[in-house]
Amino acid sequence: MKALIITRDTQLQAEIASQGAARVPPLAVAAAYPGMRDALERPVPDNPHLVVLDASEVEPADADLLERLAKHYPRSCFMLLTRENQQELLIRAMRAGVREVLPLPLVHKAFHEALDRVAAAAGMSAMRDGKVLAFISCKGGSGATFIATNFGYALATLAGKKVLLIDLHGQFGDAALYISDQKPTMNLADVCGQIARVDGPFLESCLVHITPGFGVLAAADDPAHGAELKPEQMDAILRVARHHYDYIVLDVGRHIDAISLRALDNADAIYPVLQQGLPDIRDGRRLLDIFRSLGYPPENTRLIVNRYDKGGKLRLQDLQTALGAEIAHTMPNDYLSVTDSVNQGVPVMQLARGSAVARSLADFVELVTAHRVPETRGLFDRLFGRADADA
Repeated sequence: MKALIITRDTQLQAEIASQGAARVPPLAVAAAYPGMRDALERPVPDNPHLVVLDASEVEPADADLLERLAKHYPRSCFMLLTRENQQELLIRAMRAGVREVLPLPLVHKAFHEALDRVAAAAGMSAMRDGKVLAFISCKGGSGATFIATNFGYALATLAGKKVLLIDLHGQFGDAALYISDQKPTMNLADVCGQIARVDGPFLESCLVHITPGFGVLAAADDPAHGAELKPEQMDAILRVARHHYDYIVLDVGRHIDAISLRALDNADAIYPVLQQGLPDIRDGRRLLDIFRSLGYPPENTRLIVNRYDKGGKLRLQDLQTALGAEIAHTMPNDYLSVTDSVNQGVPVMQLARGSAVARSLADFVELVTAHRVPETRGLFDRLFGRADADA
């Protein structure tokens, strides 16, 4: 997608170019002019998909130039960047057919949302529309990392999805070790340090590859580097990831900071993980209260009970009543299979494909992908059919 930029502000021009280059497909700057007269005198040979006009210094009397420019590029989408007290210009711009109006200083999220609309109108939709699923522990030791990593593996191997897992633990992140013995060569801090380079191939090259369709972006290995990460960098990574992966699984950990909060803001579904115990219930209620205060839709928060024991004193109904939320899924108390998997760094489906926890993961994949996969029948057979044949 090509853009014509009209602004006297060189920093704004560079900002637009940088944000555009990080998109998939990228927004290429076909030309840049300081004013509308320059743009009219030196028109771009190929009709640009987008004309970005910085109107912060444009007088209402110059609105006729905007109308002439719109007639010169009738197939282009116009984006007006304005400051306060430009109502007369905005009215003239609307009459000229301007579709997008954004305030200055430029808000990156709003800018990219506008670019998404422009790309859709131009028939240049992204390759994928990935879903972001966040797993967070209600209490330390709840098992969120085990579920997140093994669920990512299950999505890739059972449902044939392309999956990215991002380890957001601020300290001692070890998600990759749950399912691999590979040492990460790049991590989240390294990617954020080169955020201007982030695209699909670059992101893929930074991962620990568990299978051809499943990779892990390791957590920052130095707490000092983790503290340097910025929320807008997480926005950029997730924006690119959505275009290249079917699912982005976030292992959030328990500590909520600026980075994990921004990741949760981007999540399509949040899975708090807890166990059958009063401390878990107490911390789970606190976490749900935080989510409500942040305005997260209740239907997007889906509780998972790990190490669930049907014979336990606390029933599911008791948990749901105490938490004021429904339980979306339960993972059985399969201690030996889980311990062997974690100690060996091998996905539980690969190590113990007939175990109760592997079966539960298969059910969870069906639950999550039912609305995206026309026919989910066969996931269970794919997992256990070979074992039956061997028997």
